[in-house]
Amino acid sequence: MSTALVVGLGRSGRAAAELLKRRGWDVIAVDGAPVAAPELTALSIDVRAPFAAPVAGVDLVIKSPGVPSAATPVAAARAAGVPIWSEIELAARELTNPLIAITGTNGKTTTTELTAHLIRASGQRAMACGNQGLPVTALVDGVDPDAWLVIECSSFQLEDIDTFHPRGAVLLNLTPDHLDRHGSMDAYRSAKLRVFAHLTGDDLAIAPRGMAIPGAAAARHLDLGPPGPGAIAWDDNGLVVDGLGRVMGWDDVPLPGRHNRQNTMAAAALAAHAGANAEHVALGLASFPGVPHRLERVGTANGVLFLNDSKATNPDAAMAALDAYDRGVHLIVGGRGKGTSFDPLAAVARLGVVCAYLIGEDGPEIGEALTRAGVATRPCGTLEHAVTAAFAAAVAGEVVLLAPACASFDQFSSFEDRGEAFRTAARAAGAV
Repeated sequence: MSTALVVGLGRSGRAAAELLKRRGWDVIAVDGAPVAAPELTALSIDVRAPFAAPVAGVDLVIKSPGVPSAATPVAAARAAGVPIWSEIELAARELTNPLIAITGTNGKTTTTELTAHLIRASGQRAMACGNQGLPVTALVDGVDPDAWLVIECSSFQLEDIDTFHPRGAVLLNLTPDHLDRHGSMDAYRSAKLRVFAHLTGDDLAIAPRGMAIPGAAAARHLDLGPPGPGAIAWDDNGLVVDGLGRVMGWDDVPLPGRHNRQNTMAAAALAAHAGANAEHVALGLASFPGVPHRLERVGTANGVLFLNDSKATNPDAAMAALDAYDRGVHLIVGGRGKGTSFDPLAAVARLGVVCAYLIGEDGPEIGEALTRAGVATRPCGTLEHAVTAAFAAAVAGEVVLLAPACASFDQFSSFEDRGEAFRTAARAAGAV
């Protein structure tokens, strides 16, 4: 019997371990932290946590996205010539479903959820999965084989694919992020571009202009203006999609901000590739409820709007939020940075931020950048303190915006946990 090693016992690692066990593998599952996994132990999976040593005699390694390539069990397996796959690679080998892959520095989750929603609006089955929270391996053996699976792909997942072949793939954008993990922009870019590596001429590839992509699919592009060569969707006082024509005006699209126009274009083009027509896309856009923790309207109190953008885990994502709400903003910012500069965020914040309330590990560094740009700041330390201070200072018509520009792991277990804490604090302030 073959032996598989699963490294990392988050959601995707646990789902991968269970799938491998169902397929008859001996499974060893390890994690560097002292986590409990009784559901895996009950399946006779050898769980070792905490554990950070090499494991001999394994035939396959599934590396969870949160695990660095240099982690000892992974590096030792690689040195021994053992194949190392991400969870999405394992799942794709077990599924017959048509797949769509969505990656980029920002906008992945919104575009993933919206694409699946638009495909469902066409009368087909579709599910959003992957990096947005639902492991793809959790769907194996239980999903309708005709359903489209729209997979949010992080760079950490893509660096460990081997034969992964979606029918459509998009790289929304590429700006510095996760450099603390990848080491360089070139390595980060290379990981992202792997999403196109196995596409054929019949598949749809969408990438930024000027970016050479691997694989056999010709790159198509999204234009925030008149269409250039190879445009698949563009802006002509509204959404236009190649082959569908003008779908609807931007005033009828509920997602705010210019960045969401790009997300909408990508989702509409991918849905059209999956068979949706203009009417389906228009109906789907009008009914899309948005994504939790992404410019999520928590409520208002005394005329002050509370917005939860906890998923803004890098400066570019926070800048996109400030583009959507560019006046009267009380910005809550901070957390654990990813090795990128906060100066561009500070330059944007100067235009519409009344005051920035600094939290977390890198709050002081962000505060220095904001102060240099002339933005008022207030050190708060905790999210709860920041919400209280921001609400006390805000007046009717202004916005308390959580757009941290950082990861959450200094004070929270996830961006979802951070967003939920913001919701709780906003509601404690009276937001309804």
